Amino acid sequence: MNANTYRMSRRSFVGSLAAAFAAVWLDSPALSAAEKPLIRKAIPATGETLPVIGLGTSLTLDVDGDETALAGLAEVLREFFANGGEVIDSSPMYGSAEQVIGVLLKRVAHRGKLFAATKVWTDGREAGIRQMETSLRKWGIRRFDLMQIHNLRDWRTHLKTLKAWKAEGKIRYIGLTTSHGRFHRELEALMRSEPLDFVQFSYNIANRTAEKRLLPLAAERGIAVLVNRPFQRGELFRRTRGAELPGWAAEFDCTSWGQFFLKYIVSHPVVTCAIPATAKVRHMRDNMAAGFGRLPDPTMREKMAAYVASL
Repeated sequence: MNANTYRMSRRSFVGSLAAAFAAVWLDSPALSAAEKPLIRKAIPATGETLPVIGLGTSLTLDVDGDETALAGLAEVLREFFANGGEVIDSSPMYGSAEQVIGVLLKRVAHRGKLFAATKVWTDGREAGIRQMETSLRKWGIRRFDLMQIHNLRDWRTHLKTLKAWKAEGKIRYIGLTTSHGRFHRELEALMRSEPLDFVQFSYNIANRTAEKRLLPLAAERGIAVLVNRPFQRGELFRRTRGAELPGWAAEFDCTSWGQFFLKYIVSHPVVTCAIPATAKVRHMRDNMAAGFGRLPDPTMREKMAAYVASL
């Protein structure tokens, strides 16, 4: 098995956590940029692998009708796919983001390397179905890989629909999301009781709440994890402004604070993919660099968290 690829079945997922940490080894020799392997992790339900850095679309893609912005975003998306990106996550909640994704996918070649994820965010069965069908038309794709219930909104209704759609092959995976800590207890209960493929929640080096219950439970239940708000809505960059990146960051192929924060997240063996959002090519290039090369081990992760906490 490639040392930078996590291939775990649902049955072996929990027992493989130690091996997963071993796979991010820090004792290997440094590699040149051209030699650094793309890091992929497995979806526990199927073993299908995804790159560990994806693309979120909240705020940054809400630019419908602005041709200058669309041209710039097309370059951002080209950079994403050129660096091995596959996972794009959106929602009807994000203004014109889904419409913009559809426009950009027509302009930017991706050779089928797209893992399309969006959400249902409304009340009622029929409204949910209409919304998901509208999202499909906006994206201009045949089907979504992942459909999630946004912030658990009317989850009892929509989960029935998602289970039926998955059985019919209309979607490949189903999940639940939250970006608010107050929903964690309800999310935890659903992770225990429902056959979920994915969950999505906030987690970063300054907000480690998910390490206490949600991440261990995802490991136990064999549920893939998407991480939103990886930079704490920019707070992490404000905290480290003017601070020097520690020299030991080179030990896990890290050359910027953005990579530092992302590598912390995706080095957790239960995290499948982080989904930072950006509208700038240089930021996209930097984000994607976090998905290559070596990752920190548990000892290094604690060192990273302590360093940031000291700033």
